[in-house]
Amino acid sequence: MIQRIQTVYIFMAAVLTALLFGFDFAELVINGELYVFDATGIMQAEEVIFDGLPVMGFIGLIILLHLAVIFMYKNRIRQIRILAFTIILLLGLIGIMFYFLHSGFENPEVVYKIPMTFPLVAAILDYLAIRAIGKDEALVRSLDRIR
Repeated sequence: MIQRIQTVYIFMAAVLTALLFGFDFAELVINGELYVFDATGIMQAEEVIFDGLPVMGFIGLIILLHLAVIFMYKNRIRQIRILAFTIILLLGLIGIMFYFLHSGFENPEVVYKIPMTFPLVAAILDYLAIRAIGKDEALVRSLDRIR
């Protein structure tokens, strides 16, 4: 059932995660120099300081899982398991982002941008989708008992 509310939650989470490719996550000021952190890594002007391949990999995997879960509507238990794994990946993405920001520099001044919250919002949307899928599963099981 693609028209269910959990599909809207999952699609919104996928869109939020996909938007991470286009926005800057944070700006760092170190010794008066400005560095920008986005999906491609930490850059100063056009020079890449840290490569963002792990961040891009996580984002790509999360988007693929969201899109795959939308079409698994016949197997609700698998949907719940994959969404739980996706929540773990989203929290891992947040951890990788903070690691990138604070690992390579000594006392950076960090200005976080709004897209830094997108993985957390996507994890909340995934949780709401899991609850809605669980309600559907409970409804189907209760109807099976009646027959």
